Amino acid sequence: MSSAAGTVVLAVNPRAGRGRGLEHAERAAGVLRVWGLEPVVLAAADLGSLLELLRQHLREPTAPVRAVVAVGGDGVVQAVLGVLVGLGPRGADVPLGLVPCGTGNDLARHLGIPREDPEAAAGRILRRLDGPPPPRLDVGRVRTGDGRTVHFGTVLAAGFDAAVNERANRRPRLRGAARYLAAMLVELRRLKPLDYRLETVDAAGRTRTAHRPGLLLDLANTSSFGGGLRIAPDARADDGLLELVGVDPLGRARLLALLPALLAGRHTRLPCVRVERVRSVVLEAPGVVAYADGERAGPTPLRVDVLPGAVDVLA
Repeated sequence: MSSAAGTVVLAVNPRAGRGRGLEHAERAAGVLRVWGLEPVVLAAADLGSLLELLRQHLREPTAPVRAVVAVGGDGVVQAVLGVLVGLGPRGADVPLGLVPCGTGNDLARHLGIPREDPEAAAGRILRRLDGPPPPRLDVGRVRTGDGRTVHFGTVLAAGFDAAVNERANRRPRLRGAARYLAAMLVELRRLKPLDYRLETVDAAGRTRTAHRPGLLLDLANTSSFGGGLRIAPDARADDGLLELVGVDPLGRARLLALLPALLAGRHTRLPCVRVERVRSVVLEAPGVVAYADGERAGPTPLRVDVLPGAVDVLA
């Protein structure tokens, strides 16, 4: 294996992997260095500062940038995707690599990239850099009512799952799974159907409006979110479409009974679940705050669509 010289920028969340983000970045950088590349590790105290460092490095590179590698979980991947897409043609020419070490790692899971093994992940990056052109990754795009744009690689959630995430973020004293378990118990007690208003454009370009109640509504670019919850087992990240997955109103007992099927990806056959492939959706649901790649996207109304083949991915 012999890679042509060039810089590989590793954008790292130092707190990812319970504080092991920098360690994973340095281990991956060691593999890249052995094969003649020049790894540059970028880290900062907060995500905003990290992204500004990355933008500056891509705008004014001291050497050709062969790839940008996101080191962390899906939140860091989402942020790096936003930078690459936001740079337009210049960003589209820079492929994305992943060294996963976060909580969910669902994009890496979908792409088959080794998790919690930075040397193996770096090896995948090297093989793609030396091999045929890498596959292109569709990227979801969310435009909010206040004019912001958020990009995502995996899933946008706008239902019970998003409410759990929103409540968990209000409990900073709890950590890890305990925070999400506590939030889920509260949201189960408050469980009630949500009122969705949708305007969808389907795979054939047909526009349809619908008004439906439900508990879950997710737009999936890849198969899983939340650390392996297979919400859209047949989703592909290279077809220019998103899978719209909706769950009809259910009581607490039926929702809990549905969870094993969700984990195994068997829920799509159930009569209470609807799945359709769409190009775009205008989503309105009073009181609902949506989450994309596990990060807060914002309250509805939202316009969600897909950017086909927006980024080369080294997977």
